[in-house]
Amino acid sequence: MAALTELTTMEDWEHTLEKSNEQAVMIIKHSTACPISAEAWEEVQAGVKEINETEAEFLFVKVIESRPVSQKIADDIAIKHESPQAILIKNKKAVWNTSHSDITKQAIQNAVRS
Repeated sequence: MAALTELTTMEDWEHTLEKSNEQAVMIIKHSTACPISAEAWEEVQAGVKEINETEAEFLFVKVIESRPVSQKIADDIAIKHESPQAILIKNKKAVWNTSHSDITKQAIQNAVRS
């Protein structure tokens, strides 16, 4: 089972972006004030339970609490910010992303395994 780790600093994000050269990284942008984000969060947690940590690393950023980090992610990978949002990064590039109700357990698993 993969773990979900919170990104809270620019240094965390920079390390994560570098790590994407070695392993797929799934970034989840999560709003703690949004009911749609709460539903997506449940889907993410269900999907992560069935993915081996060697398949991808899973990280999340709380978009309200860590707004500068969330914006830096959008800027660095050239993906318009949305919340909730799931972004798969490989070699410092977004190779897949989705948002809102399209964030499902199956979508997360398919993206990591494709």
